[in-house]
Amino acid sequence: MSDLTLNRKSTQSRPQKSILREYGESLFIALILALVIRAFLAQAFSIPSGSMQPTLLVGDYLLVNKFVYGIRNPFTNKVWIPLSQPHRGDVVVFIFPQDPSKDYIKRVIGLPGDRVQVINKKVHINGKVLETPQAVHTDGTLIPPPQSPTESPRDNFGPVVVPPNSYFVMGDNRDHSYDSRFWGFVPMDALRGKAFIIYFSWSGSHHESIPQAFWGGLEGLVRQHSWNSDDFQLRWSRIGKVIN
Repeated sequence: MSDLTLNRKSTQSRPQKSILREYGESLFIALILALVIRAFLAQAFSIPSGSMQPTLLVGDYLLVNKFVYGIRNPFTNKVWIPLSQPHRGDVVVFIFPQDPSKDYIKRVIGLPGDRVQVINKKVHINGKVLETPQAVHTDGTLIPPPQSPTESPRDNFGPVVVPPNSYFVMGDNRDHSYDSRFWGFVPMDALRGKAFIIYFSWSGSHHESIPQAFWGGLEGLVRQHSWNSDDFQLRWSRIGKVIN
């Protein structure tokens, strides 16, 4: 009997995997890969508020590089293997120090050891004015330096020195951002990662979910033969935009 005949018999004697089992194994592997990517490499986030306008708009969906600052424990977020430190100007997602159930996104302004002060809306780092091209002011009102804890530090703040392994962050929409001026510093272990690209963006009825808003746009097309962009409209120009 030839080797070819033996090989054919051996192959025929093996039990064939069912289609369901093959699909199940493929889905399991895909799920594991997705969890690994989300835990260590990249994670998707959406923008629910206007504190980072005009850099980020409500309805932007972005990807965050979780690997850039180090490999972290996926359960505690503490850094296992540090790889780099945040730079001034990085747009970062972090666990909100006052409520760990929430994630915030802001721009890094002060690094460890920096002396940070805001004087009449202008940010000073170590005695020098920090120019941030992305920052905007939409409220002409100038709030004086606070005289008590109940008064706002929005336009006049500090000076404070950023502690070790911590960062001072601010929103680009300076007059409408709840940031380090109000609640303090962001520890390194609270950082999720660095935002790097917008992969989806839409405008419309953001008080509704995407399917509801999309249905509102489609309903206008069916009834009035014109897409209802007040309910849902893709922002094509923002999709694929690199975040700086």
